[in-house]
Amino acid sequence: MRFTKMHGIGNDYVYVNCFEEKLPMAPERLSELVSDRHFGIGSDGLILIKPSQKAFFAMDIYNADGSRAMMCGNGIRCVAKYVYDHGMTNMTDFTVETLAGIKKVGLTVKDGVVSRVSVDMGLPMLTSNRADLGLTPEAYEGCLKAPEKVWELLELPDGARRMIGISMGNPHAVFFMEALDRLDIEKDGPVIEKHERFEDRTNVEFIQVVDRGNIRMRVWERGSGETMACGTGACASAVAAMLAGFTDNNVDVRLLGGTLNIRRNELNGHVVMTGPAIEVFRGDFDV
Repeated sequence: MRFTKMHGIGNDYVYVNCFEEKLPMAPERLSELVSDRHFGIGSDGLILIKPSQKAFFAMDIYNADGSRAMMCGNGIRCVAKYVYDHGMTNMTDFTVETLAGIKKVGLTVKDGVVSRVSVDMGLPMLTSNRADLGLTPEAYEGCLKAPEKVWELLELPDGARRMIGISMGNPHAVFFMEALDRLDIEKDGPVIEKHERFEDRTNVEFIQVVDRGNIRMRVWERGSGETMACGTGACASAVAAMLAGFTDNNVDVRLLGGTLNIRRNELNGHVVMTGPAIEVFRGDFDV
């Protein structure tokens, strides 16, 4: 099976072009095999690039443990780069189908190669206190006037902590800290991911506000553990920081693998993510 290894600021996946390749086994098991960093290729998961009846391309995402993901912000940037750089399209603006809906991407091309990708990630949802509130401009302004809607208290073994729940098509629990250096993510991440509050587990973000235009973030992804970056997590964290009044509507999110720019479109409430995408190598994987 031919594959391509790619990453978006360190969030790495194995990509398979299903226009040309036939999978040798179920994608759930294949993702486990290729993701193993000792006996496989090594990645945070597997992403399949497929035809779509609704968009120009489709992406199918599997975590390192074989579970299926709804959306991956770093992954969709890499898909966009792959299809352009590999000659599957000459468009610099097109759509990609995901389990979280149709996403629009815009490419920055330099010397015939994609260097950066912007993605309209759609309308974020506030899920704190089991709400299911689409953050339209009107709803967003309402939350700013009623902060009790925004914050939720989560009971944990070492005491209750305040969080903000945001969905970007997949669930996120965002926690703010004075200093990320004090974080024991291997201890806190799994406990929160599998907390009974979250029916299908959750991604967990730990945030330090630097100033009104910058935040630092570490992430524990459901099904993969700590990763160097998470695009949807960066979007959720930026939106949470905006809702809490800590930042403005244009934020640079600094992750272990690099920086993403997250901007909230004040006209429609959509979140726009911009960042790099890198191809690492290509190869054949024998099963």
